[in-house]
Parts: sequence; structure tokens; C-alpha cells
Amino acid sequence: MSVKQRYKFKPDYAIPPGLTVKETIEALDMTQKEFAIRTGLTVQSLIRIFKGEQPISYETAERFEMVTGVAARFWNNLEMQYQEQMVKIAEKERFKNDLEWLKLIPVNELISRGVIPANKEPEEKLRNMLKFYGVNSVDAWNKIWEYPDVAARRSQCFETRPGPASAWIRLGELQVQKHDCASYDKNKFTEVLRQIRKLTTEPTGDFEEKLIKLCAEAGVALALVKEMKKVPWNGAAKWLSADKAMILLSLRGKSEDKFWFSFFHEAGHLLHDSKKDLFINDGTKGDLREQRADEFAAEILVPKHFNPLIEMAKSKTDIIQLAEKIGVSPGIIAGRYQHLTRKWRWFHDLIRKFEWA
Repeated sequence: MSVKQRYKFKPDYAIPPGLTVKETIEALDMTQKEFAIRTGLTVQSLIRIFKGEQPISYETAERFEMVTGVAARFWNNLEMQYQEQMVKIAEKERFKNDLEWLKLIPVNELISRGVIPANKEPEEKLRNMLKFYGVNSVDAWNKIWEYPDVAARRSQCFETRPGPASAWIRLGELQVQKHDCASYDKNKFTEVLRQIRKLTTEPTGDFEEKLIKLCAEAGVALALVKEMKKVPWNGAAKWLSADKAMILLSLRGKSEDKFWFSFFHEAGHLLHDSKKDLFINDGTKGDLREQRADEFAAEILVPKHFNPLIEMAKSKTDIIQLAEKIGVSPGIIAGRYQHLTRKWRWFHDLIRKFEWA
């Protein structure tokens, strides 16, 4: 049995409401001159309304109701529908010149994640992408993402892949729009980080809600967004306003030591770097700001004076006892051991894995 597929009719033309006015005049057996006299309009105005060159105003619609008996609401709705269709036609024409931009953006991945609807029409796909970014045009997108009007230094990986980078960051922005945050307080955030450090010892999956809540109390919105294909970044830090910052994390690597190091790395950017800067942590080591953030994360998780003790560990029991003494999870100590000794297989089973729900 064949299934009939139904398509929504989308005309690529607009019918001026003035044509309905003209048909109504003819149905009433009036001449245009007589109708003009009855409505108090000029014949020239009527002709412009017939052609769609002059809109039917609310006042004119009331006059039409008085003369024709057809409700003013009807004429107002006709005019509104006509103007909306004219805008859509103009927009579609404008979009034709911007379709190349879609090649920069991971459209199919965003569709597969259910972020934007699947649509075969290129212009409609472009429209959905612009709505996702909260902009009206590709030119506006360029001014915010590609060549920002507000001067800001950005990580090199953003400059090389602005499409995927902007999509990933935008997913974070949309996620944290739902978060109620206090105004950012640097001292409060520093205090909160000490409490967050203790969350590393909690069972996998139990800390997420607490982590988000603690960050929000200090004016930092935390977003957890799966990394984009071919651009597997660890995390990002961005100021959304003078009083609200965002930390964006993926589960790249899926291990607890990498996750927590990424979190504190981004926290270091918020505490020590400019509010105008946008950072994406892709493992780049050449930037002094990235090195400083690495040092901050390493020191707050496991102070470096513990490194000699960690290097001397001989068994899982040693790692677990050190973790208890230092106050973090055994997986973080195991990760530090691997980093210090380059013995990447040792104590690997102590490092818990995080998975996307």
C-alpha cells in the first residue's frame, strides 16, 4: 500500500489584499469613484491599494467595514498576511546570497542532535541556523563570531574552525540561559572552588547538580555539552556579561582526571584573565594564558609538593591512601602519577570513566 506524503504549501508569491477590495467593489456594483467617495479616499489611493503599493491601515479597514459590511478585522488580517509573505519572499531572495555560509557550520550534526529541524530547502535551513545563533543575518553572525566588533583575543582553534567552535559555544550559551546565577563574585568563586574540589570524591553522576549549583552561587554558569565531531575540545571559558561567566565542558577523554582538570583550568581563566577573552582548551601549550591556567588547575587539585610522594607510589593501595590524604579521588592521583612518570597504563583502572546520559 502506498503512503501519500503531504507537503505544506508554501507560495513564492504574495497577493495584494487590494485585489480582494477590488472584487468586493465589483460585487457591490460600485464604481471605483463611488467607492472612493463613500470611504473618503482618493481614487489614486484606491489604485495604490489595489496594486499593493499602499497598505490598508487600521483606519482604512474601519472605513471599508462601514461601506462593505465586511469586518475591519478581515481587512487587517489580509494586510498582515500580505506583508508577512512579502517579508518572506524578500528574505528568501536575500538568503540565496548567504547559502555558502552553511558550509562553515556543522549543520548535519546539529540536526542529528535535534537542535534544529531537518529541512531540505537550503533557505529554510539557513533561516533555522540563524535562529539558532540568535541573529538576523550572516553579516550579523560575522560581527559576533567571525570578526567581532568588540576586540577580544581568542584561542587559535577558534580562528581555524569558527563554525564548529561557535556552534559548540552557542549550545553552551543556550543551555545556561535556563540557569539562575548570582552576580559574579571573584572571592566567592575562589571559596566555591575549594568546595567543588571535594566533589571529586563523590560517586560518578552524583556531583553534577551540586557542581552547577555551587558555580551559580558565585555567578558562573556551567554547561555540559558533547564535543563537536573532528574538533574534540576539553572546555571553554567565556564571559556572557560583566556579571555572568560561563564554563563549558565536554567529556572528551571520558576520564575523571581530565574532566576535573578541564574544569579548574577554565576556572583559572575566569579568575586571572580578561573578561573580553574567549578561551577554548584544545591542549595548546604555546599560549602563556593557557600555561597559567594549567598550573592553576594542577595546583588546586594536587599541590605540587605532593608530586615526589605520588611518583614513589608502588601499588593501588599507595594511590588510594594518598588520595585520602590529599582529599581528592584516587583517579585524580592515578592521573597525576601517569603524567609524572609517563607510565600511562599504571593504575589506569582507578580512573573512573564518565559517560553521556
